[in-house]
Amino acid sequence: MDYKSISLVGGTLLLSALSANAQKKNSQPNIIFILCDDMGYGDLGCYGQPFIRTPHIDAMASEGIRFTQAYAGSPVSAPSRASFMTGQHSGHCEVRGNKEYWRNSPITMYGNNKEYSVVGQHPYDPDHIILPEIMKDNGYTTGMFGKWAGGYEGSCSTPDKRGIDEYYGYICQFQAHLYYPNFLNRYSKALGDTGVVRVIMDENIKYPMYGPEYQKRPQYSADMIHEKAMEWLNKQDAKQPFFGVFTYTLPHAELVQPEDSLLNEYKAKFDPDKEFKGSEGSRYNAITHTHAQFAAMITRLDYYVGEVLKKLKEKGLDENTLVIFSSDNGPHEEGGADPTFFGRDGKLRGLKRQCHEGGIRIPFIARWPGRVPAGEVNDHICAFYDLMPTFCDIAGIKNYEKKYRNKEKDVDYFDGISFAPTLLGKKKQKQHDFLYWEFNETNQIAVRMGDWKLIVKKGKPSLYNLKTDIHEDNDIALQHPDIVEKMKAIIFEQHTPNPYFSVTLPE
Repeated sequence: MDYKSISLVGGTLLLSALSANAQKKNSQPNIIFILCDDMGYGDLGCYGQPFIRTPHIDAMASEGIRFTQAYAGSPVSAPSRASFMTGQHSGHCEVRGNKEYWRNSPITMYGNNKEYSVVGQHPYDPDHIILPEIMKDNGYTTGMFGKWAGGYEGSCSTPDKRGIDEYYGYICQFQAHLYYPNFLNRYSKALGDTGVVRVIMDENIKYPMYGPEYQKRPQYSADMIHEKAMEWLNKQDAKQPFFGVFTYTLPHAELVQPEDSLLNEYKAKFDPDKEFKGSEGSRYNAITHTHAQFAAMITRLDYYVGEVLKKLKEKGLDENTLVIFSSDNGPHEEGGADPTFFGRDGKLRGLKRQCHEGGIRIPFIARWPGRVPAGEVNDHICAFYDLMPTFCDIAGIKNYEKKYRNKEKDVDYFDGISFAPTLLGKKKQKQHDFLYWEFNETNQIAVRMGDWKLIVKKGKPSLYNLKTDIHEDNDIALQHPDIVEKMKAIIFEQHTPNPYFSVTLPE
């Protein structure tokens, strides 16, 4: 098939509409990627969670593949999402941390509430293509609902500039610390938007962001984002393939939601419960019933997933839609969350912000009736940067690296390996020689090579054998200096300098 090449105008990738793609719209499968926020490996019933009901996600696992060795792109949100979007690991990707762009912007007011006039994180490289742009270039309509975290407002990398047809949610992940925010962001051509705009929560801003009065705010963002996602999904049909990215903020702190039967169920279950005194600087309000709040947030998310799958069936799109569910990184301790109570690390060591298994190994479930084997538990080792080549394979996009590599760059990295053969029950699955992570905020680097796991903290390497030591308790670096040197060589080969995100290379 003849695809036109990418053109660079003003430093931003512009993709031309391809008439050849119109001929295959009816045969291309739809793809929905549901990405939740800070859910640990052990937070779902199908991964062994004993306290929290997740019937719809558990059913999704029984109807598809549940992966046991899938990894996020990073131990925190923005770079993990960047890995998914760019097909790059965090040694090559532009976004490698949660760098903010709001702290020094002028203040604007919503009622009596102070806000920042510009919010968001470090932008994706405008000269490297991202996944929605590829999908759009190949005949897909694209929708994204939830966190963006790939560029600040007005930057070179916002949804309207990066291949998203319709968007609703939080451009800035710091804003997403509030579930009853002052505003959300939107981009909708149908409503006449020419760029990302702010949608003011008129009912919320009548009350303060912090303190007892905050509880009177009625506009709950998680439900609102899900409703917009469902409205978009309801518009889709079999005439044009669609690519949906539902980046739900649940179950990230703050631990708060509507006082309904779902929450009351867990309040009765966890009694007595713990309290959290609040943290105004992080925008986390004081709450009671922290365990009940957290559990109900996950079950609420489960209902969202159930509604997505139900809608696909209602519309007759179920058998032509691949749905993948995952989390952006491991569990957190913010806002009163208590991962120890729930056993949230799934017997893995470490939490969010750490390159131990608990910070990066995540739940990962794929469902596609009639195509993805049902009821399978699979130990294929994959990472978020494998999603780009996998989705390209599923969509019938051949040689995506050659077609979309920016020839103006000295090196334009694509680090992923398609796991479409695994999804489709085929035997010829290519394996990674290694997986790679780095994270500047805790100054950590990690490499997985087979069962070997090397973690470098502030330049000091430690070695673990995951086959016999899944909890990474026994550092055996001194017993295997040859393995350490081999894995250090991978780090020196894979790490590229980045002026915004620096790490200490191993000794």
